[in-house]
Amino acid sequence: MGVGRGDTNTSCDVRLGERESIGSRGGGLVPGAPSRSAEIAHACIKMVKVVDPAAPILSHALRAYPWSLQSMSMPSVVSRHWTAAEVRELPDEPGKRFECVDGELLVSPSPRLTHQSVVMLLSHLLEEHARASGIGAVFIAPGDLELDTHTLVQPDVYVLPLVDGRRPRTQNEIGQPLLFVEVLSPSTARFDRVVKRHRYQRQGVEYWIVDLDARLVECWQPDSDRPSVHTDTVTWQPSGAASALTVDFTPIFVDALGEV
Repeated sequence: MGVGRGDTNTSCDVRLGERESIGSRGGGLVPGAPSRSAEIAHACIKMVKVVDPAAPILSHALRAYPWSLQSMSMPSVVSRHWTAAEVRELPDEPGKRFECVDGELLVSPSPRLTHQSVVMLLSHLLEEHARASGIGAVFIAPGDLELDTHTLVQPDVYVLPLVDGRRPRTQNEIGQPLLFVEVLSPSTARFDRVVKRHRYQRQGVEYWIVDLDARLVECWQPDSDRPSVHTDTVTWQPSGAASALTVDFTPIFVDALGEV
């Protein structure tokens, strides 16, 4: 589906990771090979043209999108409220992750190897405990998780309750998540600490933010206004679990990042 095709809505809100740019890396658009992000930007301009071809905002919009922009958040012409269905229909682009939270489009680059190492090590520990306790199953990104009509996320690690003793297989079988985990990258810090955190807390789910640079974990409860900060172990015991799991992050950080 072309982004914004046939849509006369003048709104378009695009938030980019700090390493993301609209257009090519060389600072200009590549004829015949637009990136997925470029399609979104072009859609914004097309929507402005549909409303009023002579509108002065069009020239402003062109100036507002420097194609080699490198920032975590970029200016937009006007805001658009994205739906989960619209984000799903965007064409795939290698090296990019597309999500939306409360209608805000989030675009982030592929994670680093150290990020993926932590995701895998942690997911194995959580899976072993969740399955042994019979409370849930662990999933990792990429994988869409729709929380509402305007929220489609891909948590780095998340735990879902079992369905009749087995792993959930479809969106319709997904119950209330038991845990969300995001591993920070330079390009996703604002998304993870602000945008996603507020939404995950509203969902009523415990949320861990793993900070690789600081080698610590921030644990957020649904009703907390500040996290508990852990530099070594984190204990997790969701409702229904007979015993708690204590995760020692020290060996995880050493395995993924090396000795301090």
